[in-house]
Amino acid sequence: MATVLVCDDSALVRENFHRALSAVPGITRIVDASSGEEALARWSVERPSLVLMDVRMPGIGGVEASRRLLSRHPEAIVVMVTVAEDAEGVARSVAGGARGYLVKDATREEVAATVVYALSDGLSRRAVPAPRSVEASAPTLTEREMQVLTGMSRGRSNAEIGKELYLSEDTVKTHARRLFRKLGAADRAQAVAIGFRWGLVR
Repeated sequence: MATVLVCDDSALVRENFHRALSAVPGITRIVDASSGEEALARWSVERPSLVLMDVRMPGIGGVEASRRLLSRHPEAIVVMVTVAEDAEGVARSVAGGARGYLVKDATREEVAATVVYALSDGLSRRAVPAPRSVEASAPTLTEREMQVLTGMSRGRSNAEIGKELYLSEDTVKTHARRLFRKLGAADRAQAVAIGFRWGLVR
């Protein structure tokens, strides 16, 4: 029996998530918030099993709201929601304890799968694996791979990174594929989140 708090400043987005969540077994209640501030206030009252938190909203925004929520209530389960794959915002949130993220145009099947994994205390397919052990060392990236990862952490596109580094976009993509493989990342947001966790980028 789970309650999900959907926090997004768009009523349409909240409605779409309501539809997707209503089909997930075990979810008995869905409540809304339209800002990060409202989500923080409602969490204390509702004590939801899961929060779907929009990354970018007016006011304090989802990243800061997630940070505050998890610092006050480490037991909270948060999954970030974004229009596009906002690598920096998602990565900071995941590095701070969010379980993963969903894009707003995710299919109902993707929403259901991510929610079920999050609620079962597992990691969604986009969640970031924790470092293997305290003794483990960070993956070794080349100087170029580090530069590409840093560019990603600042929200730069491959073309923009290439321009800054005087590289072709294809060359940047090649470095990106290599660093994804070394980090065990599936995409940019996951790579940046892992980079934050390992202290490779700040």
